[in-house]
Amino acid sequence: MKPLRLSVRTKLTALYGGAFLLVGLALLIVNYLLVSSTLPDTATFATDAAGVAVQRAYPMDTTTIMPVERAQATQLVATSITEYRSDVLSTLLWQSLVALAIAGALAVLLGWLMASRVLRPLHAITSTARKLEVENLDRRIDLDGPDDELKELADTFDGMLDRLAVSFDSQKRFVANASHELRTPLAVQRTLVEVAMADPDASPEVRKLGEHLIYTNERSERMIEGLLVLARSDRGLAARTPVRLDEVAATVIRSAAAMAEEAGVTVESRLRPRTVSGDPVLLERLVTNLVHNAITYNHKGGWVHVDIGVDPALVVRNTGPQVPLDAVPALFEPFRRLSGDRTGDSRNAGLGLSIVRSIAKAHGGTAGAEPGGRGGGLVVRVRLP
Repeated sequence: MKPLRLSVRTKLTALYGGAFLLVGLALLIVNYLLVSSTLPDTATFATDAAGVAVQRAYPMDTTTIMPVERAQATQLVATSITEYRSDVLSTLLWQSLVALAIAGALAVLLGWLMASRVLRPLHAITSTARKLEVENLDRRIDLDGPDDELKELADTFDGMLDRLAVSFDSQKRFVANASHELRTPLAVQRTLVEVAMADPDASPEVRKLGEHLIYTNERSERMIEGLLVLARSDRGLAARTPVRLDEVAATVIRSAAAMAEEAGVTVESRLRPRTVSGDPVLLERLVTNLVHNAITYNHKGGWVHVDIGVDPALVVRNTGPQVPLDAVPALFEPFRRLSGDRTGDSRNAGLGLSIVRSIAKAHGGTAGAEPGGRGGGLVVRVRLP
């Protein structure tokens, strides 16, 4: 059974109400005791009152009549005084309990309102923290009010966000600048290798070495391009335009036809009209990565199915090697690939699904995957607003 979870507001209200009821109960007991001690004592008051009454009734006879009448009068007065005390204390007790209950209800209501006002800055902090994303670290609480502990907490939170924003911006700039800087030497290396291989006097060993170097160069270029796309998507979207996701998917499928034919894989699709507000280049890269991954990590005679719909916006299924369920989350991390057949193709840098998730997140969506079942492979679902 799930334990009961009380909010801080409820706990503060219970604390305020409980403290008031305890103080009110203590005052009620003190008031009861004071009133009880103020009322006349039954025995003393009855004796004195009865003696005075009998003496006034029989002023001449003080020997035979007075003792008898005095005893009867004392008992009668004592009974009356006892009933009077009981009625007064009973009325006082019940009226005090009713007043305490009404005051307690008002105290709980006022405590609820007071707790709401006290916790309002915490709600502002929570709301800001929930809205924070990598692309909108510029949000701040900017709490107004007296210079108390809550304002100090809000200011500390804002200072932490400032430091996080500077750190994220520095990291993104470094990745983008490093990727740009690495492109130039790679292009120079590729040109030099191609010139050496084009020499008619080049030996077979040189040509074989050149092919290996070009292969390695191409993989490095794809990795750098992936880092650039990842840095761009992590930075968020500067502008949004309506994009027909079904048309983007159709274009990607046509461009991947030769790749699928070479791999012996059949690509099927069901493309329903779907418009997404976002960056057309990044959305095309998202679909391209999923389709290319589905073709690459497949087997001859396998298939890839691309589905465009409302929710999820994009689903890509493929046959292929079995993927353990516990290994799926790691596939979305940069430079992480599954062991075995999925790492056999070393041309890929392991950035495909991490780029997919980053682009989906930049568009306010999500990307997730699960094993494909008996046919193996993977099922990737992308949800976009």
